[in-house]
Amino acid sequence: MPKLKTKSGAKKRFKLTATGKVLHAQRGKRHGMIKRTKKQIRNLRGTKVLYETDGKNLKKFALPYA
Repeated sequence: MPKLKTKSGAKKRFKLTATGKVLHAQRGKRHGMIKRTKKQIRNLRGTKVLYETDGKNLKKFALPYA
């Protein structure tokens, strides 16, 4: 059985925690900050945990050996 390739886009965008949850950067902070309120910008800082089902799919298809 050949090895599965890890999706290199997913490798750069997601990170696994020690308990197996998937972290991701929040979307919506690349451009257009002038339109957003200060509160919105503040709340988009840092990383969030993906929903459990999305995380399972990601680990199965995009990060098979993570």
